[in-house]
Amino acid sequence: MTNTVIGVGGMAVGRVGDTLVTYALGSCLGLTLYDPETRVGGLLHALLPQSKINPEKARDNPAMFVNTGVPSLFLAVYELGGVKERLVVKAAGCGAPLGAGTMFNTGDRNYTVLKKILWKNNVLLDAEDVGGSKARTVTLDLTTGKVTISSGGERREL
Repeated sequence: MTNTVIGVGGMAVGRVGDTLVTYALGSCLGLTLYDPETRVGGLLHALLPQSKINPEKARDNPAMFVNTGVPSLFLAVYELGGVKERLVVKAAGCGAPLGAGTMFNTGDRNYTVLKKILWKNNVLLDAEDVGGSKARTVTLDLTTGKVTISSGGERREL
């Protein structure tokens, strides 16, 4: 039984008994995958939408970018025995912590890239808590599959 903290540009997968957590999602994408039958899953904390801005960094750390991190997370969960058709997929973050209309709109772009990848692969989000200006902490309990969002002193299940 392990509690794994995923930093910015990080990713982790685990099995029943494990808990995965990432803190302070602002414009970053937090994505969870969970297979309720095999009780395996993973959590991604992707910083930027497209790896084309730094292909070398993407090779060294695919989790840094949405377009390389999302496929990497799915593959890692498959390697643990997860099956695409059973996966519960949830997204959080993709906000505008500095306010809407900021120069790069990174949160919006992260969300757009995620949705395109999922759409192209016939995957739907089961739940999401995206946008806005609040920071979020995301916890995935791999025993129950429960995803918890903590923000502004409140906790709720996603």
